[in-house]
Amino acid sequence: MTAYLLILGEREAVAWVLRESRMAFPPTSRSEVNRLKVGDDLFVLTTRGCWHNPTRDRTRVIGIATVVSEVVAYEQPVTLAGRDFTRGCGISLRALAPYRTGVDLAPLIPRLDAFPDDNWSIRLRRPLLEISASDAGLLADELRDISREPSAVVPGYLSSIRPVRQASSRE
Repeated sequence: MTAYLLILGEREAVAWVLRESRMAFPPTSRSEVNRLKVGDDLFVLTTRGCWHNPTRDRTRVIGIATVVSEVVAYEQPVTLAGRDFTRGCGISLRALAPYRTGVDLAPLIPRLDAFPDDNWSIRLRRPLLEISASDAGLLADELRDISREPSAVVPGYLSSIRPVRQASSRE
């Protein structure tokens, strides 16, 4: 099986993924999305900008999930925070850190194969990033002490995440 970082850069997407037990992908063709298969591990990552305060927040790995269905096209796009997502797959969350916690990625960068240079944040501008077995082991070890059974912490996420307010147009 292959392991990936599942990169979420918007809090509404985090709520949707946790509520629906699915992942949605944008319409652009990405080779890593096309390679995703049932049984692959996903290390759920939230970016600094995910919570709308990048000066306060950190890029964190917040949980581990398993892909449970093939990636398929949606009959109707899923719209989250003004963006359309046209395909997706089912996931099963195995562990989740409490709301606004998780494994801070920055201190681990020198130890992770997925980030061979100082431009690591550029690699997080995609929905998935394949990681090595060594990286997956390190992240799983780091999550072990802070993650919980998802059913115990998902309600805290869902009650705390507010929808993004859309700017209204003047008439």
